[in-house]
Amino acid sequence: MTSAATGFDPERRAYSRAVMIIMAAILLIAIPQILYALSIGNRFLMKDGFDWSYDVVLWGLALACLGRGMRAENFAALAVAAVMFVAGCHTAYDLWDKIATGRRPEFWVAGWSSFTMVFIALLLLATMLRFRKSGNVLIAATWLSSRNSIIITLCFAAMSLFARTRSTQGFEIALDCLAIFLSFQAVYAILTKLRWYTTPDIADESRG
Repeated sequence: MTSAATGFDPERRAYSRAVMIIMAAILLIAIPQILYALSIGNRFLMKDGFDWSYDVVLWGLALACLGRGMRAENFAALAVAAVMFVAGCHTAYDLWDKIATGRRPEFWVAGWSSFTMVFIALLLLATMLRFRKSGNVLIAATWLSSRNSIIITLCFAAMSLFARTRSTQGFEIALDCLAIFLSFQAVYAILTKLRWYTTPDIADESRG
């Protein structure tokens, strides 16, 4: 008896487990960080914490809609694209504010940010790499977001301590521009994949 006949989908079960692990890890970092940032009024820690919150919303949507039919999964993929768009706009606003005010992070804030980003990026890579060629638009959409996080994190892990502690903002601005580009590129990629996914042949294949 096939997996489809029994209602058992190994990819979806593995994906659900991966998402639950990722969400738990992110929440364990984001909630204390946001609360601490509020208590000391640190805008850099606050921005990092809310960046994590975008990931929690994204993964929560994916987990809630997975396996509930093509319409629900397409809606969730569009919601993921919307989250990526908002994240890109937020980063663009934060970049403008950095340039306008000249604000810079403390050394320990830059170090903590780099450490947590590396930890989550490695977790994302370990849990999501197997889904990079998935034909399911929702799984593919969250992989694209994970890919963005991994690329951005590795760049920041290598350069952020240097960039954020220099006397000029040039490197930090360049990394923010990369993050903005990847966010908007992911929106385009998700929408493009969504059109292909909703064609009759691909839709029928996905149900099988």
